[in-house]
Amino acid sequence: MQTKDRSRHFIYTDWILIETQFDPDQLQSKETVFTIGNGYLGTRGSFEEGYPHALPGTFINGVYDDVPVVYTELVNCPDWLPLIVIVNGDRFRLDQGEILSYDRQLDLRQGLLTRALRWRSPSGNTIDISFERFASLADPHILALRCQITPVDFDGLIEIQASINGYPENQGFNHWEGLDQGKTDEGIWLQRRTRHSRIELGMGAKVTILGAEASLQVNTAPGYPTLSTNFLAKAQQTVIVEKLVTVFTSREIETPVSAAQEKLAHLPDFATLLKANEEAWNDVWQQSDILIEGDSKATFAVRYNVFQLLIAGPPNDDCVSIPAKTLSGFGYRGHIFWDTEIFMLPLFLFTQPAIARNLLSYRWHTLPGARRKAAHYGYKGAMFAWESADSGDEVTPRWALGNDFYGEDVRIWCRDREIHINADIPYAAWNYWQTTGDNEWMQKSGAEIILDTAIFWASRVEFNPERQKYEIRGVIGVDEYHELVHNNAFTNRMAQWHLEKAIAVYDWLVQKFPERARELEEKLQLTAQERTHWQDIIDKILFLYDPLTELIEQCEGFFHLEDINLADNEKRDRSMQAVLGVDQTNKYQVIKQPDILMLLYLMRESADFPYSERALQTNWDYYAPRTDITYGSSLGPAVHAILASDLGKSTEAYKVFMHALMVDLEDNRGNTSDGIHGASAGGIWQAVIFGFGGIQITENGPIANPHLPDGWTRLKFKLHWDNKWHDFDLHRGLGMVRREQGDKETRQITQITNAQSPIPNIQGFIFDLDGVLTDTAELHYLAWKQLADEEGIPFNRQDNEALRGVSRRASLMLILGDRPYSEAQIQEMMERKNRYYVELMQNMTSKDLLPGAIALLDELRQAGIKIGIGSGSKNARTVIERLGITDKIDAIADGYSVEQPKPAPDLFLYAAKQLGIEPEQSVVVEDAAAGIDAAIAAGMWAIGLGPVERVGAAHVVLPSLAGIKWTDLRAKLSDVAKQKHSGTSK
Repeated sequence: MQTKDRSRHFIYTDWILIETQFDPDQLQSKETVFTIGNGYLGTRGSFEEGYPHALPGTFINGVYDDVPVVYTELVNCPDWLPLIVIVNGDRFRLDQGEILSYDRQLDLRQGLLTRALRWRSPSGNTIDISFERFASLADPHILALRCQITPVDFDGLIEIQASINGYPENQGFNHWEGLDQGKTDEGIWLQRRTRHSRIELGMGAKVTILGAEASLQVNTAPGYPTLSTNFLAKAQQTVIVEKLVTVFTSREIETPVSAAQEKLAHLPDFATLLKANEEAWNDVWQQSDILIEGDSKATFAVRYNVFQLLIAGPPNDDCVSIPAKTLSGFGYRGHIFWDTEIFMLPLFLFTQPAIARNLLSYRWHTLPGARRKAAHYGYKGAMFAWESADSGDEVTPRWALGNDFYGEDVRIWCRDREIHINADIPYAAWNYWQTTGDNEWMQKSGAEIILDTAIFWASRVEFNPERQKYEIRGVIGVDEYHELVHNNAFTNRMAQWHLEKAIAVYDWLVQKFPERARELEEKLQLTAQERTHWQDIIDKILFLYDPLTELIEQCEGFFHLEDINLADNEKRDRSMQAVLGVDQTNKYQVIKQPDILMLLYLMRESADFPYSERALQTNWDYYAPRTDITYGSSLGPAVHAILASDLGKSTEAYKVFMHALMVDLEDNRGNTSDGIHGASAGGIWQAVIFGFGGIQITENGPIANPHLPDGWTRLKFKLHWDNKWHDFDLHRGLGMVRREQGDKETRQITQITNAQSPIPNIQGFIFDLDGVLTDTAELHYLAWKQLADEEGIPFNRQDNEALRGVSRRASLMLILGDRPYSEAQIQEMMERKNRYYVELMQNMTSKDLLPGAIALLDELRQAGIKIGIGSGSKNARTVIERLGITDKIDAIADGYSVEQPKPAPDLFLYAAKQLGIEPEQSVVVEDAAAGIDAAIAAGMWAIGLGPVERVGAAHVVLPSLAGIKWTDLRAKLSDVAKQKHSGTSK
């Protein structure tokens, strides 16, 4: 894949993704990144008002339909987002008018997507407009949207149109036919049905207007029911529009329209629904969160990848699974691959086991489709589809269109030859059983999966009398660069492993559940001869392996292919298959993704053959340099990160880990617009837990042998195993705390104890901007001076000193004194002053950073200290961007963040919350008395810059940051803490 510009205008805090600038060129990839969902459905991050070439999408898990003759795909459902705002005749849209400020945020803690803008219409009217949306985790059938509109500089007519769009497309094809629509006392409703699968959908919506006198009208244009209103709004008057939506399908209820209408009639308001959603997310994060300290980028990005899986995992439906692109895009048409069982499922297995059970039960429900595929190819048993949808039948396209209009179509052989999935799914089923001890599921569903797919292998292998070996010929292994190989080591060994476990499950079933064993014997035509045949295959299957060196040949003849040095192609921006072509790639020892190394990874946990430390080292040395890890497959980097970590290659492990970690946030493969890389997200979780955390599963439970990357000072998570929760708190250089939590007890396995110390546990610094990191005070002075001169008010530098640390409005009131001005005049003057300031600010560069600022920021980041900004300015984000320090800041609290300015503590408390730290772990650096007072009121440590008479209440007073180091500050704060400690001890 070709890469794109990685300048994404993103700021990462511990929990919140912030987009600071709208870039139309990244529209579709950002729609993927800002996807929200709840496991029942996912909605892409498209704009409520629309945008040219957008790809809006809402995907309900399990709602598939056919495009005649061509393929089956996950259906784009009616769009619940449309909300049009018309300002004095001008429709609000970002491809018209002028964007004066822009901020979009995804809060992972509650699955809340927000967007706040200041927009000037083509007619010159300025409005502040914000949107909030979420898909309720508390009730998956509820969707909520809130819009707040504030005219800035005009009184005028605002028109609102809130709709359901019943004409969604899957990139050119509409799967829905209209049945009915209408209105109720609560709002509007729409009834649709898929054209071929005949799945019925019911959707209802209602709108509430707060802050203005407005009546709603209903327009029931076919397929596009709309609630509309208009009202007169005054400058600085905020009007709130709440749009609540309910949705059901006939997959879960017989009468989806009635269900949607009934739920809509009893919905509380947006705030109440949001609170319930937040509480539901709190419960989920209690089990699934991963805390990393010392690496702010990884802290957020790991949580982001976990979030994207959590919003795709079905909590209440065991007939669906997770598509390769989750519920976030049109890529792979919503089909389900081995990605789910091998890459995504472990996260759920160890943190949300009920969802893991649902995912595996989907494979049980689709066994009939797998049996039909096996019969089609002339085999026995069940042969799982390479790409699966609702029925389990094969839905991999037979052909793909090439880039050359006059070229040949490309045959997709995976549907016929990539059969290792038939062992991958039993592998996941076995691990679920071993981890949870869920005997009820195993005897009901898991055993049938494992046994029927084992029957397939017995009919698929071929016995070679010359070698006296069973072979599996004509396959594609995990490495898809080689499309027709014989005796792929991964496939052969996984089939052998599968048969070993099938015998164990069969024997267990006969002993523990004899009636179920007899039932399956009859249904699957299992005989004693079949079991004997399985054992013969286990004993005689061909595995190309050198016992002296432990080097494994990937497939027959692989070592005779032409070698290649990938380092010679370092500057490429696409896969090696794209560079060489399909036919040529087959002739080289170049690998799309780990194949032998993937096998070793899967055998690693139980140390089954061929895994050993020596085998890992030998095969890593051979295969890692030949793997197209950057552009081959997104499934590869996370696996390499785990194995490199095992081998002590921490630098390499972290490098490939970060490549996997940022695959969607940075769009480093250029295809994020297709949807989230779900397998990579699951691989990230495994890389953190099994790689860096070093988790190994023993008979007594999981244990850790951590390999924390440089800079990581702490890694904290919990795992569910054998019906108990096991807490891990890993610290660099300190050891770990591990606790077991059963139903009635909590047992601490290993305890770290530290002597009580007065040394403060500092985790974060919060810097003011003006007078601390940069001298914007001069720009403020010049802007105020220009305003004062225009108004004929005396104002000089001495007067300006009284404005230090004071809000814009309070500053203006000090300048005006007792001069009479109306509220409208005051608002206009504040806007005018800000306009002058913004104009002056455009000339700022990194040269405007104050001495010592950048050195201290870098040193703090190196020490793993989180960095926030606590500035009352509403231009703080712009200043940070102009100074070029965006990548050094983890959280921003600005004039938009809280209502109460300094000296109230709200701003700094907000910043600490964004950083994910407690007030007593926070240090505030300020140059104004109001800021020092705010910090102390917040219960934080305060460092004052400037004269003592101004900042003397601070714990530490410095003339500036020039020459200041973290070690010096820590020592000074420790001295203060010791004095306080000594005082309290006495």
